[in-house]
Amino acid sequence: MRYLKKSLPMICVFVVLLFTALISQKHGPTSHQTQQPISKTGFLLNTFVTITIYDSTDTQLLEECFDLCSKYEHMLSKTIPSSEVYQLNHRSQATGTFSISDPLAEILKKGLFYSQVSDGAFDITIDPVSSLWDFSANPPSLPDPQALQQAISQVGWEQLKLDHNQLTFLSENVSIDLGAIAKGYIADQLKAFLLEQNVTSAIINLGGNVLCIGNLPNGSPFRIGLQKPYAAYSETIGVLSISDISVVTSGVYERHFIMDGINYHHLLNPKTGYPYNNGLISVTILTPESVDGDALSTVCFSLGLEKGMELVNSMDHVYAYFITEDYQIHYSDGAESFLTDSDV
Repeated sequence: MRYLKKSLPMICVFVVLLFTALISQKHGPTSHQTQQPISKTGFLLNTFVTITIYDSTDTQLLEECFDLCSKYEHMLSKTIPSSEVYQLNHRSQATGTFSISDPLAEILKKGLFYSQVSDGAFDITIDPVSSLWDFSANPPSLPDPQALQQAISQVGWEQLKLDHNQLTFLSENVSIDLGAIAKGYIADQLKAFLLEQNVTSAIINLGGNVLCIGNLPNGSPFRIGLQKPYAAYSETIGVLSISDISVVTSGVYERHFIMDGINYHHLLNPKTGYPYNNGLISVTILTPESVDGDALSTVCFSLGLEKGMELVNSMDHVYAYFITEDYQIHYSDGAESFLTDSDV
């Protein structure tokens, strides 16, 4: 594919920053619009995090949001030695039952649900496989085939049993990787915190996982751009008009490298150990809660267009945009209703 030679963006979803001025021109100024939003960007969760609040001038809220991000990162990361997940993955007792925190129990419950729904196409025990891939190495390299085959045999969400705050490992080799669901969960926790602080207009952006709180202060919906894969950052395939909803994308161009003309990306098949190659470039999911969108963007990509679309259409308040290698957009039921004219 000739597009692979282009400079690739890190994310596929971004906030259309022009919307405030455009909406002001169309609807006229209000007292709310004279207040400038407050915002902070930093590097956490192995990505860039941006929190923007439109109806408050209290910058301490931004600091507390970043503190919460750090708290959950140090709880859910598989690479930070002090984290709860790391400790479980490196447990001295190979099998057995462990007491876990409420947040970890909540996210594991979601992860196990989607592992079951996808019949293992999405699997939160993929850590033995994902740990063999390094998508930031320079020069890049492929995992050893024998090591990969051994790792595949250690993957299996059925080897985890969760009963409230009690987690049982049925196999000594099973380990957890929450990378496909953690940012969504954390975004939801940030939203809950901001709502408790009476914030009603904000955008939480965790490396392209976008969660909107309410609307703009003037009541207009937020506008979120869907970037065209492999194109310049400003080139969109559509603009979504959304209120109080999450937008999450998984794509083959986010974390990847190209070797011998083959694009090796981070969306790994637990059954083969290699990236999925199913004709999809990206999947974007709209959900009320970001944890579901985060998981479903990977689940639906893993299932492929037909089965992924069938799953989305069976769920309430879930919408999807599938982009195939021919750059055609395939919409789930009701998804087109969120598209808006980019020239508003």
